[in-house]
Amino acid sequence: MLHWQWQQAFLGPVSPAALLRRLGGRVLDVLLPPRCLLCRAPTAQPHQLCGGCWGGLRLIEEPACPTTGLPLMGQRAAIDQYLLMHRHARREPWRALLAASLHDNAARALVHRLKFHDDEAPARFMARLMFRRVHGHVPRNALIVPVPLHRRRLWARRFNQSMLLARHLARLSGLELAPELLRRVRYTTPQTQLSGQQRRYNLHHAFAVDSARGQMLQGRAVLLVDDVLTTGATARACARELLAAGAREVHVAVFALASQRDALHI
Repeated sequence: MLHWQWQQAFLGPVSPAALLRRLGGRVLDVLLPPRCLLCRAPTAQPHQLCGGCWGGLRLIEEPACPTTGLPLMGQRAAIDQYLLMHRHARREPWRALLAASLHDNAARALVHRLKFHDDEAPARFMARLMFRRVHGHVPRNALIVPVPLHRRRLWARRFNQSMLLARHLARLSGLELAPELLRRVRYTTPQTQLSGQQRRYNLHHAFAVDSARGQMLQGRAVLLVDDVLTTGATARACARELLAAGAREVHVAVFALASQRDALHI
């Protein structure tokens, strides 16, 4: 009893169930020490990378181009002029593309572990880096919408990696998650097997806003979540569908940006 009163006085109200979860977590840390998500080297905290693998990430910092997501390099005045121009002359259906990392080295390995190796562990780490890019860029009443999988592919893969990232991102940001607002209504050939033009044609009429949930979208901003952006065909198709159904604006958040360039030099 005295121990419970001491805990409440110094740590604040904690339920017995929460206390058991904390104790259980500490026991697991002793029995199964946390290891790097990629190379399995020991780490101080779970769901992290070791120093060596962390060095393989190329994180995207501000200032970054809202159209391409790439970091901007150049004189401050030139960058400010570029950002002003792109604010008023948008070439994409999204207001901003917010990518956490370039898609190479450690970022590519994390995406592959999440997507193709039946390993959900990297999602929490990836979402934290995505939140770092998203924070401060998206309206507080925005809806988080994951890029959906067709039910046939979801059945084969067992989970939607974009949904996992969106769920963690909603927890970190406090934004409302709308997991079933956007649906993939047509089964399509995997995008990785297609050229840019083929990808655009492949996604024609592939997505639709759920009619029973469309009212919640009216006049609101959307944060569309995916793991990787390559040509942007999927994000464009989803963003256009959301805008046509009543969204005020769409922001796109991805963990990794696949690009032939490291930065835009202004």
